[in-house]
Amino acid sequence: MGLDKILSISGKPGIYELKAQTRSGFVAQSLLDGKRISVGLRHNVSILSEIAIYTLSEEIPLREVFEKIKAKENGGPTINHKVSKDELEEFFFNVVPDYDEDRVYPSDIKKVVQWYNILQKNDLMDFSAPEETPAESSDEEE
Repeated sequence: MGLDKILSISGKPGIYELKAQTRSGFVAQSLLDGKRISVGLRHNVSILSEIAIYTLSEEIPLREVFEKIKAKENGGPTINHKVSKDELEEFFFNVVPDYDEDRVYPSDIKKVVQWYNILQKNDLMDFSAPEETPAESSDEEE
């Protein structure tokens, strides 16, 4: 399963796996404690595959940042997200040397580190790009 089924829900700790769609929203399962919740339209939800990190030259997808952390840590867990701001920034600079320090806040780095560790703990380490479906292909015959 790729990052397209993993969600961040504002106001809720950790990250969630999309389980089912309902008429008024969807059901998600916490990757922290396994509890299922119903998520309605009033929640601000972000899909991890849609998130990007600002660098000085471009935006890089979160999955690429996760790949870099995975390579740095040999697939194992990384630093704790509760370490000091300076330690987080130093770690992130080693992973993404050209990240935009004016637009990537310590709280963002903290989330990335926490999310990586949750994904690693749940053995959800497939950060490959989503497969392109034929309808999305730009080489369609006309």
